[in-house]
Amino acid sequence: MPLPFALPVGLLLGITLAWLSRVELTRADAPLLFARPFLVALGFGALVFAPVVGYFAALHGDWSYLYLLRWGRVPSAVDVILVFFAGLQVPLGFALAAPWAIAKRGTLFAQVSGALLALLAIAFAICARRLEVSGSYAQYHGAFGTAPVSRSPLGRGILLSWLALSLAFAWSIHVLRPLRAR
Repeated sequence: MPLPFALPVGLLLGITLAWLSRVELTRADAPLLFARPFLVALGFGALVFAPVVGYFAALHGDWSYLYLLRWGRVPSAVDVILVFFAGLQVPLGFALAAPWAIAKRGTLFAQVSGALLALLAIAFAICARRLEVSGSYAQYHGAFGTAPVSRSPLGRGILLSWLALSLAFAWSIHVLRPLRAR
């Protein structure tokens, strides 16, 4: 996942997990940071989302930066910080949305989620040409040697990462369902 897209996607995932755990959040006696739903969101962000973002930053760096800058010139510490920050977006989104979930403010949840989805759709439309090719910064800007994402290792990485994210998100939803519903 490109680093600029990881931030709103992580927030959206956290907000969604908060809304789905609203029943348990209303019953929780512990502070939010120790509540089981927050720990699930933290685990999802640290153990699934951050490694997915990190994979693209480490192995497909130019694509991860949307060919806006040469990845080889970016210090590796910047990559680590951005991946860490992307992983924190899931629990941050959860913490921001937890009060809305407890108060059952579905309208506010829908508005914020809709705004994030609209932002992602606009960003995707603007960057669609950059997202559909695999290559280096020089190849992209020199218009030589690029390959369609569907025929590259990057395409398989995208497919497998979205599969991993989907399965882990489904597992998180299962874990957050009320016990009587399970």
